[in-house]
Amino acid sequence: MSALLPVPLSAPESAQAFAPGLFIRGFHPPLPLSQYRLVAFDMDSTLINIECVDEIAALAGRGTEVAAITEAAMRGEISDYKDSLRRRLALLRGVSETVLAQVYETKLQLNPGVERFVAACQAAGLKTLLVSGGFTFFSERIRHRLGLDFARANVLEIVDGQLTGELVERPWGDICDGLEKRRVVMEVCELMGIETSRAIAVGDGANDLPMMNLAGLSICFHGKPAVREQAMISIEAGGMDRALELLSN
Repeated sequence: MSALLPVPLSAPESAQAFAPGLFIRGFHPPLPLSQYRLVAFDMDSTLINIECVDEIAALAGRGTEVAAITEAAMRGEISDYKDSLRRRLALLRGVSETVLAQVYETKLQLNPGVERFVAACQAAGLKTLLVSGGFTFFSERIRHRLGLDFARANVLEIVDGQLTGELVERPWGDICDGLEKRRVVMEVCELMGIETSRAIAVGDGANDLPMMNLAGLSICFHGKPAVREQAMISIEAGGMDRALELLSN
């Protein structure tokens, strides 16, 4: 392993301002992007500008209650992500599946700098992984849109054209939470034959911390305070491509 790679932090330490709206901790830039082999992204509010469950609820007239649960979970005030997601999904029971397409077509956008950062990672030879507590209806579209290699997300159960308020059970369980994100990153690293120190993890919420703390480099993109306080790179102004200010080819 290259001596240039930083060691993931076992405990938070003070961040240093590298540039306006860009903070670092635990390493001295620039880091060689080509030394990494995998980059794992959260989706909602990281690759894309929205929390999909909130937008589904808003279009269905149930937005305020669902958004409040989402915000508390992202801040880490609800520690059980699975419970928070089940509570939100229950409020969506009976919503038409056509609302999903409405959200994608009218609300969802890639966040600034995402395409440039993903392209830079791909040009450097990194494999790309989307691992989300959101839904496959959106994650598969984003995977194809960005040309990502792998994706893991939750599958909404739909019966007779309506959301049931449940998720489809998969071999690994029904909900992709923070621990599942960590497990997926570990699994992909194992499949690639690399150590997790060769992975980059990018997220914004509390349920991203397990995979971010596992990775060799963690990037917080406009994240919640608990995430900003632990990430090795925290982008608090500008697009995701600001990470390239700290990474060399």
